[in-house]
Order: sequence, then structure tokens, then C-alpha cells
Amino acid sequence: MSLKPSNLHPETAIARHHVSAGDYFLGEIKQGQTFRIVDLKGNQAADVLFYNAKDPSERYSAMDTIRIQGNLYLTAGTKLISNANNELLEIVADTCGRHDTLGGACATESNTVRYSLEKRCMHACRDSWMLAIAEHPEFGIGKRDITHNINFFMNVPVTADGGLTFADGISAPGKYVELTAKMDIVMLISNCPQLNNPCNGYNPTPIEVIVWN
Repeated sequence: MSLKPSNLHPETAIARHHVSAGDYFLGEIKQGQTFRIVDLKGNQAADVLFYNAKDPSERYSAMDTIRIQGNLYLTAGTKLISNANNELLEIVADTCGRHDTLGGACATESNTVRYSLEKRCMHACRDSWMLAIAEHPEFGIGKRDITHNINFFMNVPVTADGGLTFADGISAPGKYVELTAKMDIVMLISNCPQLNNPCNGYNPTPIEVIVWN
């Protein structure tokens, strides 16, 4: 794990967005801007997608990011790579230590498979993303663009036999991750509503997004 605190102060930010548990955030970040995602209460998972603002068909690629950095986990110094092999963002500060990009996002279908048929009707991250793009067609993001995501603050260890398991979070109240945009990007966050595994401590809580020029 690589811990690196930031020297930026919230009082100098140009924007602050409170994202309630289970809600979404969709907005543009300009090239050169830095933003911070804050785990306000601790043990929350923020499922995030990134796109080239000028062409949403170019988007974050977990495979290319893992290949370039040679590491399954994301932390300070990680460059986030697109499916066109371009650098979208760089993680410039991190007080959590590592973040997951393998576990994917919860959906009503996965809730059914992983937990039980009775869990199918529970809200999921994919629902939040679908609602966001339906309510904001101006970003040009469609259903087919919902692909690889990052689970900031989520702890998904790789087991000895190569599988994945959901474990208690390694974050805490006030922990954050900070990124600088290398091009104009669109960021889509589902502040995960998952109640069935430890990724949110069985109690989803709010996050904050803070943006600096």
C-alpha cells in the first residue's frame, strides 16, 4: 500500500458535492483539475466510471491499467489508462492505501446470484448508473458504455486459488483518494447501496467530491 497525503485544502476548492448513500454523481472534470473523493463515514464503496468527455467511447480500462502498472490494486502514483491506451487520470494522493478494480459493480442480477432471489429487487450500482445516463443524455453516455469500473475504498483480496472475496474495508472516516485529470473527462459515481456484503460495512454512507483548479 502507498499512502500519500494531499497538500490541497477544501476551503480553496471551486466545487464540493455531497453524494448520499445510494445516490449518483455525474459531471465533467477539466484537464488539469484535481478532485478528491472522501469516504466521510468510513468503509463505504464508491463505484466509479471515467470517460473521455469529447468521445465517451474512450473510457477507463481495468485491463490496460493493470497491464501498464503491473499491479492489481490502485493507489498513489497509479495512472488510469483508457481502452485507447491513453492516460485518463493519475492518482496523486491517497490516504486509504489501495482500491479495487476487479470486483465490478453490484447489479440486481448479481444480487440474485450471490445472495438470493429475494435480493433481486434491492437497489444496485448499475441501477444508479442507468438512472444517471437516462437523466443526463447531454453527456452522450449509453448503456453499452457501462463497462469496467473502479471501486474506490473497497477491499477485494485475491485468494490463493486466484478467486476474489469481499472483505471488510481498509478505509476509515475522512480517508480520501485524489486524482488529476490528464484530459477533459466525465466522471460517473454510484455511491454503492450494497447491504449484502462487507464492502459498505452493511451500512451505506455518504461521500463527498471536492474539485480544485
